[in-house]
Amino acid sequence: MKHILIIISFLLLSSLLTSCEKKEKILYGWKTSSGWEWKTMGDKNNNPQYKGEVKREYILFGDYILEGLGSLTSTDGDKYVGEWKDGKRHGEGTYTWSDGDKYVGEYKDGKSWNGTDYDKNGNILGKWVNGEIE
Repeated sequence: MKHILIIISFLLLSSLLTSCEKKEKILYGWKTSSGWEWKTMGDKNNNPQYKGEVKREYILFGDYILEGLGSLTSTDGDKYVGEWKDGKRHGEGTYTWSDGDKYVGEYKDGKSWNGTDYDKNGNILGKWVNGEIE
């Protein structure tokens, strides 16, 4: 009986600490010495703002990780709308610069992969194939 109580206690505690569920959040980016940290507090005028799906490795203590569909708007007006995986742009998405130029296509590990660059008038500036601009 004692062993069963220990196992049940362990399962309940681990379910409180770990999570792979995706949830919708509004987060703000904070630059740290080890990269970006995403928090629920911030100011869209001073911090990049993310709206979309996230996962949190540990419910009580873990960091938010951008995962799924979402949009990220920088303080200078650049905006990415699309897919995220493990905190990086990964999958289909559109990045629009504040001057109106944009990239539409696939990202792989945060980098342009297969897609097209357009100017603000919709003219093609270049094409990306397997991470290389043509």
